[in-house]
Amino acid sequence: MNIGIDMMGGDFAPREAVKGVIDFCNASNSSALLYLIGNQPKLEELFHEYNFQSDKIKLIHAEQVIDMHEHPTKALKEKQQSSIAIGFHLLSTSKVDAFISAGNTGAMLVGALFSIKAIEGVLRPTISTIIPKENGSTGLLLDVGLNADCKPEQLNQFAILGTVYAQQILGIENPKVGLLNIGEEEGKGNLLALATYPLLKENKHINFIGNIEGRDVFMEKADVIVCEGFTGNIILKMAESLYSIAQKNNIQHPYFNRLNFENYGGTPILGVNKPIVIGHGISQNKAFKNMILLAEKMIEKNVMEKMKKEIV
Repeated sequence: MNIGIDMMGGDFAPREAVKGVIDFCNASNSSALLYLIGNQPKLEELFHEYNFQSDKIKLIHAEQVIDMHEHPTKALKEKQQSSIAIGFHLLSTSKVDAFISAGNTGAMLVGALFSIKAIEGVLRPTISTIIPKENGSTGLLLDVGLNADCKPEQLNQFAILGTVYAQQILGIENPKVGLLNIGEEEGKGNLLALATYPLLKENKHINFIGNIEGRDVFMEKADVIVCEGFTGNIILKMAESLYSIAQKNNIQHPYFNRLNFENYGGTPILGVNKPIVIGHGISQNKAFKNMILLAEKMIEKNVMEKMKKEIV
């Protein structure tokens, strides 16, 4: 398998991306070939600095970089020689089987939608985040920011996409799906929640358990939690702040350590035709290594094809 990596994306690029690639290659017996897209002289200099050579890597020169605050569509159109644009070209032409970047999120989303495109039948792709549960297990929350406003039919599809991902990547055989709401009763919630509930209840592709409340998010009640991206992003950022508070106050507890986003690498765009993983802008070597591992697992498990079969 071939995995493309934007080596110029993120606040600490390309050094942390290089370190992550080295960590992956040193720790893994994988046969994956990594296509490292970026400023080739800089990359060669860094690999030389770390005294690293491997037949697992292939450098692809990119003359341009899409900065974090550039307009996504405009930048992709005008910077065809950027690391992100070249990465999507390699992915769309099947030169690589997955693409990873911690760079401009908007450009990654635009590239995914217009270059790779959504799975046939998917109304809107979504992004998710791993939720560490109090009992030691992990769950999935989606959407977490790609779709701030949603329709009931979209949340219904998110439940299917999240179920497949939880089965294939998290190893949960029959994931329990919960709808995030302000109460457990079927008649609770805003218009979106009220209209979504019956769709999830009738959905034969998921194991729907009903509404769950905010206090249930980090507990074991549901494995896949569905909500619109506005609420999901607030929960995601709140979890990040809890980790920051624990670090700032030197609170040593295994659970708080599990809130560190670097443990999970990045978030895949679910509902598109090929694996695309988006990393946090402040990703360091551990995150890059775990993004590569995630992309590798998604390819091995053929996750996108399994999602295609479930979407009706």
